[in-house]
Amino acid sequence: MTAALRAALEAHVPADEAEAAHRGAMLALLDGGGDCFSRTRFEPGHFTGSAFVVCRETGRVLLHHHRRLGRWLQMGGHDEGEADPARTALREAREESGLPDLVLAFGAPLDLDVHEIPAARGEPAHRHFDVRYAVVTREPAAIRHDEAESLALAWFGLDEARERMAEPGAARALARLAALSLPGRR
Repeated sequence: MTAALRAALEAHVPADEAEAAHRGAMLALLDGGGDCFSRTRFEPGHFTGSAFVVCRETGRVLLHHHRRLGRWLQMGGHDEGEADPARTALREAREESGLPDLVLAFGAPLDLDVHEIPAARGEPAHRHFDVRYAVVTREPAAIRHDEAESLALAWFGLDEARERMAEPGAARALARLAALSLPGRR
């Protein structure tokens, strides 16, 4: 799977200098040897997959209020043997949202972001090399809040999502979502 990830990273056109730096760091992580998908690889970090879940009909984005971080975020998390951030993003989005019909809007990543994760639960501070995807649903009312995963789930317009998330990487990803013509969207 690392060959497919490398091809996806190399084909991805960064939106800005920050995302170009994130892409470079991700390619270096692939070249660094070892299991770059293992959640116990803390130096320099490990790959994660996340999903900006979008309602096909309305274009609204589903966010969850992350229990541990106390922030509104897109769905996503750690690899559990997939060795493929797209498959990780889909699995995590299904688990965190309860939505059964999620599919990738496009096979290519929406955004690339490397960000710091604070120390917690016996793990040191480390970085997530997050490959982000646009994921769509036709059944927005089917969301199920899992209290173990998050404090709340809610659908937001893109501007409100940007305000709630309040970080440059999310703003970049949401701007890309706004520019996309998602399949099935009216």
